[in-house]
Amino acid sequence: MAMKKEIKTLDTSTEEKIKEAARTVFHKKGFAATRTRDIAEEAGINLALLNYYFRSKEKLFNIIILETVTGFVQNMSMVLNDGRTTIEKKVEQIASNYIDFITKEPNIPIFMLSEMRNNASGLAEKLPIKQIVLNSIFFKQHQEAVAKGKITEPDPLHFLMNLLGLTVFPFLAKPLLQTVNGMNDAEFSKMMQERKKLIPVWIKAMMKAK
Repeated sequence: MAMKKEIKTLDTSTEEKIKEAARTVFHKKGFAATRTRDIAEEAGINLALLNYYFRSKEKLFNIIILETVTGFVQNMSMVLNDGRTTIEKKVEQIASNYIDFITKEPNIPIFMLSEMRNNASGLAEKLPIKQIVLNSIFFKQHQEAVAKGKITEPDPLHFLMNLLGLTVFPFLAKPLLQTVNGMNDAEFSKMMQERKKLIPVWIKAMMKAK
């Protein structure tokens, strides 16, 4: 009995080790440029063992992208469906949460952008932004604010595109911004922390623009 438990623990540990290695490599290189050998080397195992746990690169990639997208979407969904917060507070939380999230996982925006270009329809199925928005408490709050004249833009997707653009784009443009401004990583991180306060101010101004 103890032996079976030990084997199961070993299997789980090896599987998670492979997934973590795959996550690292896929996030850096994307699907097309990644070889199963790259993942095996990152995990410190032989190729045969990787193939034993995951029969193909495609299967492993589908697991990783689903986990990545789920993490990206869940963060937003929780904020959008919080009935205790106003739209203004939701803007603050989304900006703050995503800046922290991408600071911790800086390769995710480039990874998702790459996969959008290579397989837009497949990623769209895994990233149902429109459904999440239309079924959210945020959507109801937005529609009520539009009806009362507090917000002039009637389409909530424009609202969220502006918010995500202001939050995510600087990470995509980080190499260019650092070159132009001569910033190091610490200075860039400091600037992104400052944007947690600035983005809600800019979005609030957009909401009331005539």
